[in-house]
Amino acid sequence: MNQYLVLLRGINVGGKNIIKMADLKASFEEMGFSNVVTYIQSGNVVFQSDDKDKTALTTRIEKGLSKRFNINAKVVVISQKELAGIVKSAPEGFGKEEKKFRYDIIFLMEPLTPKEAMKSVSVREGVDTAHAGKQALYFSRLISRASQSYLTKIIGMPVYQNMTIRNWNTTTRLLALMEEQNG
Repeated sequence: MNQYLVLLRGINVGGKNIIKMADLKASFEEMGFSNVVTYIQSGNVVFQSDDKDKTALTTRIEKGLSKRFNINAKVVVISQKELAGIVKSAPEGFGKEEKKFRYDIIFLMEPLTPKEAMKSVSVREGVDTAHAGKQALYFSRLISRASQSYLTKIIGMPVYQNMTIRNWNTTTRLLALMEEQNG
């Protein structure tokens, strides 16, 4: 069995696309996935599947969720190995000064590449930093000047439709959850 993480984009945000995690879990089980676990309300699902084709898996999940919840579901599917690589490949010091910085991982929907995504990412000098990894972008911003961050500019751009953002703590907790599930 292969261990996967699905990150749903745009659910339970601002009172829109409300999906209860129990219903989300049930929908994954109905699609035939096993050991399904959800984590917090932002649409993070860990599960196991025999399927090795991520593109087919993505299509299957998006169609299943769109039909079940009457939304236009968009997801990022990440294997445990890929998530471990994303966490391990974080820039030096990333996630280490939680009292000073907010840290986010910007996950990309294929075919968007980190190199391509970085062309749309602006940073405010002295506030933000952004780095392209192999599969995601790493974004940090100074907490004391967070209101001046350019991260919110990304949200208004067309490229954002092919991204979903999780904070560093959620990302590392999801990896730990996957590792626990995989025993």
